[in-house]
Amino acid sequence: MKASYVAVCAMLVLLLAEQTQVTEAVTCSPVQLSPCVNAITSSSQPSQLCCSRIKEQKPCLCGYFRNPNLKKFIETPNARKVADTCGTPFPKC
Repeated sequence: MKASYVAVCAMLVLLLAEQTQVTEAVTCSPVQLSPCVNAITSSSQPSQLCCSRIKEQKPCLCGYFRNPNLKKFIETPNARKVADTCGTPFPKC
């Protein structure tokens, strides 16, 4: 009886562990997007680092859109091209 109880508990723990999703907090910092400056301000292709940073900072993008100092860089055709190339569409804020 004791062995079956332990086995059931172990299976339950394993099932719960599979269902649990670990979410890491993102620190919103526009400086993290500095690898994208060249691609946003010119017509050059974004680097792999740029794309990974955009994906990492995706939860922060609406906040950046609300910042007038950042908005002028983000709402440009090149910024949209970089987002499309990186596979990270502009958020609907």
